[in-house]
Amino acid sequence: MDLQLTNTTAVVTGASRGIGLAIVQALTAEGVRVVAAARTITPELKETGALAIPMDLLATDAPARLIDRATTELGDLDLLVNNVGGGDGKGQTGGFLSFTDQQWQQSLDLNFLAAVRTSRAALPSLLRRRGALVNISSNGARVPHAGPVAYTTAKAALTAFGKALAEEFGPQGLRVNTISPGPVRTAMWESPDGYGAELARSMGISQKQLLAQIPAAMGMTTGRLLEPSEVATAVAYLASPLAASMSGMDLLIDGGSVKTV
Repeated sequence: MDLQLTNTTAVVTGASRGIGLAIVQALTAEGVRVVAAARTITPELKETGALAIPMDLLATDAPARLIDRATTELGDLDLLVNNVGGGDGKGQTGGFLSFTDQQWQQSLDLNFLAAVRTSRAALPSLLRRRGALVNISSNGARVPHAGPVAYTTAKAALTAFGKALAEEFGPQGLRVNTISPGPVRTAMWESPDGYGAELARSMGISQKQLLAQIPAAMGMTTGRLLEPSEVATAVAYLASPLAASMSGMDLLIDGGSVKTV
């Protein structure tokens, strides 16, 4: 299927690995000219042919600098993908009372405010192109007990933010959608020093056992974790003219984990 994206322009944040890298790969394969931002530029990201820019979006001025660089290099933007985020780090499994103010602030900055700042910087350009914006949230925004409380709360804010932008700027031609994946086979779950490893230790089981148990424990009827490419494919479709009437959505890709209507 031709998604009609050849020679369009995009910015993708959190692009060095996992979902972000898969999104860059999917978009460049469709002929999109991509600026990819990440704290670390990995060899895999370089191989995509995207313009890779080292950028830590926790810095409050970084989103504006990123968009300024992207529009200087590519012109106005057709797409922004706010993918940067994560629930990794020490002390994510102890429950609400274990989270410090610093942990709350870092999670909000990474999972919510980075997207707010990047969107604010990109909106004038996106509006001129009547473009699209896609936020990568989490199904934990709908079931906040299913992950670290600071992370799922920040993702719930991101989902609400997408709905608000879709309503305000839809009449001006901007389409805003959210994708909420369930557990994806990424370093967050598979790295020996990631959240999955910490969770396994807190449960007194091996990380391999944890990964095998997650689909059943979360009610995933597909019986497996998601692949990053599955999320990336949805991003590419939502960015395309074929999805011209899709806006304000929160698209769950979670193997049937969330059971509510």
